[in-house]
Amino acid sequence: IKLEMPTVNLTREVTVLATVPEVVRSLESCAMTWQKLISAALEEQLEKVPQGNGPLAEVDFWRERDDTLRALAEQTKLPEMQKALQVLQEAESEHIGDLQIVLSDLRKYHAEALDNVKFLATLERHLKNLTYGAGFNIVLDTIPSLMNGLRAVWIISRHYNKDERMVPLMERIAWEIAERVYKAVDLHTLFKEDIAAAKKKIADAKSTLQQWRKCYFAVRAQIEASGREPRWEFDQKRLFGKTDYMASVCQDLIDILQVVTEEFYNVFGPELKAVTGNPNHIDDLLTRVNGLTRPIEELSFDPFSTKSARGWKSVMEDFREEVIVESINQIFVENLKDPPLYKNHPPVAGAIYWSRSLFYRIKHTIIRFQEVEELLASERGKEVKQIYLQVAKKMKEYEDQKYSQWRDGTQHVLPPLLKNSLLTSSVKEQPVTKKSVRFIVNFSPLIQEIIIETKYMEQLGLPVPETARYVALQEGRYLRYTDRLQNVLDQYHKLMETLSEAEIKLLDDHIKKLWEVFKSGHSRLNWNSLGTGDFIFRCTQAVRTFDSLVHRIHNISEDISNRLLSIESTNLFKFPLLKNGDKLPEAREFFEYVMCERAKDVAHMVRKYSAIPQLLIKVEGRVTNTNSGKSPKLTSYYAYWENRIYQALTQLIVKNLQSFNAAVLANVPLFQTEAILSVPEITLQPNASELDKITIKCIRDCAEVTKHFVRWMHGTCIECPPQHVEEDEVITFSFYTDISQNPLIIEKAVLITQNVRKLLSSLSKYLNQWKRYHLLWKLDKDVAMEKLAAEKPACVTLDEQFQYYLKIAQEVTQQPMIKDEQCIRLHLAPLACTVEENARGWVMSLGKLLNESARQELFSLQEEIQAGVLSL
Repeated sequence: IKLEMPTVNLTREVTVLATVPEVVRSLESCAMTWQKLISAALEEQLEKVPQGNGPLAEVDFWRERDDTLRALAEQTKLPEMQKALQVLQEAESEHIGDLQIVLSDLRKYHAEALDNVKFLATLERHLKNLTYGAGFNIVLDTIPSLMNGLRAVWIISRHYNKDERMVPLMERIAWEIAERVYKAVDLHTLFKEDIAAAKKKIADAKSTLQQWRKCYFAVRAQIEASGREPRWEFDQKRLFGKTDYMASVCQDLIDILQVVTEEFYNVFGPELKAVTGNPNHIDDLLTRVNGLTRPIEELSFDPFSTKSARGWKSVMEDFREEVIVESINQIFVENLKDPPLYKNHPPVAGAIYWSRSLFYRIKHTIIRFQEVEELLASERGKEVKQIYLQVAKKMKEYEDQKYSQWRDGTQHVLPPLLKNSLLTSSVKEQPVTKKSVRFIVNFSPLIQEIIIETKYMEQLGLPVPETARYVALQEGRYLRYTDRLQNVLDQYHKLMETLSEAEIKLLDDHIKKLWEVFKSGHSRLNWNSLGTGDFIFRCTQAVRTFDSLVHRIHNISEDISNRLLSIESTNLFKFPLLKNGDKLPEAREFFEYVMCERAKDVAHMVRKYSAIPQLLIKVEGRVTNTNSGKSPKLTSYYAYWENRIYQALTQLIVKNLQSFNAAVLANVPLFQTEAILSVPEITLQPNASELDKITIKCIRDCAEVTKHFVRWMHGTCIECPPQHVEEDEVITFSFYTDISQNPLIIEKAVLITQNVRKLLSSLSKYLNQWKRYHLLWKLDKDVAMEKLAAEKPACVTLDEQFQYYLKIAQEVTQQPMIKDEQCIRLHLAPLACTVEENARGWVMSLGKLLNESARQELFSLQEEIQAGVLSL
């Protein structure tokens, strides 16, 4: 559509052209033509609909509308038309209003088409894969990405964020998916294809149809979870009605392929021929199986159409009725060796139950045939009856064989099983130092199985051996005995698991006594014995006594462990607690506080440590009824706890050194120091060497805490008394000797020292920048002033000197007075004050020099004035 432009001359101004009647009339004529053409074009576009059922038809529809409306819109932007509109607007033409309305509609519909084309273009690649993809695998991969793309369009688009636009688009996508399945699955040829290929095709088709629903609800859940996007409340029947129905038909086809191509063909082979003894009949049956799918191949309606749902349901019912007898036979033959059992059924009786249940199902079908005499009289009825008789005979033979095998086996196996000992153990010789020794209730699972088989055999109406019936009647007694024995052994094993190797050595005599009680259970008594109840009672009492002893020892062990944990978790580097506004302590004050608090904590730790021997003496009393603290029976137990103490003290020192090292490296100041001028050097107060010594002493003192923990005499828990080596030298054996040589502790101590020295070196480097003022104190002020006075400098020179030193005085006062470097806060005020005083001293000296120079010049001037007055 081409809009004709005005033929009049529009080169003059708009206001001038609006006053020329001939121009206005010509433009009004054009305006009416434009209005009619644009209105007709819009009406034509609004009446159009997508040409096709698929989603690509909608993409083409909006692209075509965009092309058409863009051509019109671009013409309306031409300079001639724009000027014509301005002239008509200026002339207040009655035709301009209608034209503006039409132009506004054009812009609106074009913007809509442009927006829709832009957003549908983001989906076009997915839609093309959906329509033209080579196989179902491409479609399956495309649907999730397509659904995410639809979500993005739903959120961002100004026009596809409404149900009336999004639902039809999704409906077209669903149609396309269904069409792909419809074209791929041809029932006329499906059952003639390769079995594996046909099954895969139907399975892929079903997965594709289900993927559409699955991805939709996955994205819908994401939208609802976000809470920020408009929800998808679409008509699900329009989106999934056809695809869900087609998926159900695909499942029916899968079932048919499973039954016909796998189950029947696998069953009706050599094995079934051997069972029935009639190969020719099996061949005839296979011919009938081939005919099962013929009605499906010759359908006169479309099974994938929802309108044909009733007809398809009827076809499937007929198919299932036809395969019922063959499927039961198939189930029986397939599961002869390993029949499926009902819950809690034993193997033999369960197999007989299973065989009988299959027989009753076949019998029920035959009874239905008998109700209609003409069915059994037909050829098909005779075939079914013959199969029924053959299978029923085989089922009866199967049941008889299972029963006779069980009866003979039970009479042979049961008596020896009842003569088994009550208990058995995992090893013949039982070393007390190992927890791996396990006692086991020696009640064979075969006895329990025979009991259950006996019950079910009687329910089946089959006779059972007398021995088996007697054992079944005693089931309650056996269950009580096995449960009580198992509880006792479980309690014993649980106790043994709680014992450490040191505790097992400590309690070996008590464990041996307990095993003496168990001994009759795995050497003399069996499941026919009358003293089983008394034996279980003795075992229960012995385990309870042992449990009480272990419980008491564990309570004492827990008390000792808690004391060691308290010692191990002690903080040996307690820092002063500061409130808001409090000043940080000086370095010496800080370390004195740490040492003082450490001394208090060490005294508390030593009290906890000193109580441990008394607790071990309690253990000695429980185990050996002595309280000497040096029982040979507890030698290894004393050594165990002494090693635990060493480990706790080692961890105490390591953790504290690690903690202090972290505090040194952290950017949180712990104490403060000052920078001072000690001519000619700028140094710390206290100096770096003193700080290094204080820190090393504090670290060394941390390790020397272990000197307060005195070692025990060998084989005891008694502290070793001080040993006099010489007259005046006394040695106390403590844990310090070993701990001070621990490589890990040495490494931590060296690391802290290195970090502190790096910190002090960093502070020294920082102070070096103050050395730029070194001339203030390095030069002799008096000598410099004399030299300057001899030069008789001009006032400008002296002023420059004044300004230089005044600038230094001001500069040092403007420097930061505090420097935080890791754990040290450096105060620079004393240094800055000294430097400022030196600078102002130079200013004062210069002032004196200037004053003296001015005074001499004043006197000289005064003399000249007096001489001149006299001469006058």
